[in-house]
Amino acid sequence: MSKFGLGRGLADIKTEMTGTSEISVLAGGERVVVRNIPIANIIPNPDQPRKTFTESELKDLTNSIAEKGVLQPILVRNSSKTPGNYEIIAGERRWRASGAAGLSEIPALVKTVSDDNAMEIALIENVQRENLNPIEEAAAYKNLLDNCAYTLGDIVQLIGKSESYIRNIMRLGSLPESVKDMVESGELSASHARTLIKSDDAERMAREILAKKLTVEDTAKMVKGKDDDANADKRKLESALSVPVKIKIKKGGAGEIILSFRNKFQMEQLIEKLCQ
Repeated sequence: MSKFGLGRGLADIKTEMTGTSEISVLAGGERVVVRNIPIANIIPNPDQPRKTFTESELKDLTNSIAEKGVLQPILVRNSSKTPGNYEIIAGERRWRASGAAGLSEIPALVKTVSDDNAMEIALIENVQRENLNPIEEAAAYKNLLDNCAYTLGDIVQLIGKSESYIRNIMRLGSLPESVKDMVESGELSASHARTLIKSDDAERMAREILAKKLTVEDTAKMVKGKDDDANADKRKLESALSVPVKIKIKKGGAGEIILSFRNKFQMEQLIEKLCQ
């Protein structure tokens, strides 16, 4: 049995969601009805993959809802943490815009959904609508792997994208927070960011990319050049000191050199060489 309930439940929910094709997974076959729920009784999903909502995007939707109302119901489930309230599975943007438009209620489908399925649906909706920035997408995949016992193969089947695509996106999660912020804001492209993943000085390089308006190809060459220089210095030190060396360069050119030794005798030899 697949983690994601494909089949009759999927067909049912597509019909209930007025033909919306973005939500493509849901388990269970119980009857679901649309009801108007007070906006104040709805809470966002803490595991929602999408964390950023642009002001201009919300403003356009708010104006549309104020003029035409909510054309597509949101999907919610009963909140286990706050009885009497409902947690959003899909449609947080519509919920936010409805509140901004002054509505007191919003049409919603109430569905019994497990935590894993709720995460699946929210991820599918956002990925297929291309609502997630690359950092949010990477975090969502990691969440499924770490907290829902998913394999990479499960995510490939769920999302419908290649394994290499998912691996490359997830690698962005290892970047410094400052660089991830640049990607989330749209300052730095995901393609540029991927070239910085193995760099010890990713933040400085990212700022250099922006300042010089470097292409991805130019960025890759720059990173390779820096790596070659760092490796040359590393080899020079290891040859002189006869111990493993690690060089870490931080923001502004500061950094540290880490020397490793296997035993006390090698430590004493190292100290003697350094003092000379």
